Amino acid sequence: MMNETCEVPLENAGAPEIDEILRTARTIAVVGLSDNPERDSHRVARYLRDRGYRILPVNPNAAEILGAKCYATLREIGEPVDIVDVFRKPEAVPEIVADAIAIGARAVWLQSGIAHNAAAGQARAAGLKVVQSRCLMVEHRNRQAAA
Repeated sequence: MMNETCEVPLENAGAPEIDEILRTARTIAVVGLSDNPERDSHRVARYLRDRGYRILPVNPNAAEILGAKCYATLREIGEPVDIVDVFRKPEAVPEIVADAIAIGARAVWLQSGIAHNAAAGQARAAGLKVVQSRCLMVEHRNRQAAA
């Protein structure tokens, strides 16, 4: 039996697709955003907010993070979401992808070390772009440096 926590992406967005995601996105729902400034999720979300993206925190244990109202789940967000950025264990990804599909998100981005090929396939089949096991902040920085 394969351990889901050790999956490697079998298919991933290429550079042109990542460029398009970053260029066209405005609103990013960050699932698993921590209110602890030392956590990666907080640093990444703060970086993205400071570069003009609107951050919607998804954390059922906080009321507000980075000055934005927190939502317990993606389905509670009542506005369009461009990217669902995931900072959760791989086991949580299928439910998050189902929610991303349900709310009409345009892309699902699984942070470094997170991959779930079956859920990624479902997202692609529903028309979402999918990035697995890559840091959104690193990808954004790389493109800014190259510009």
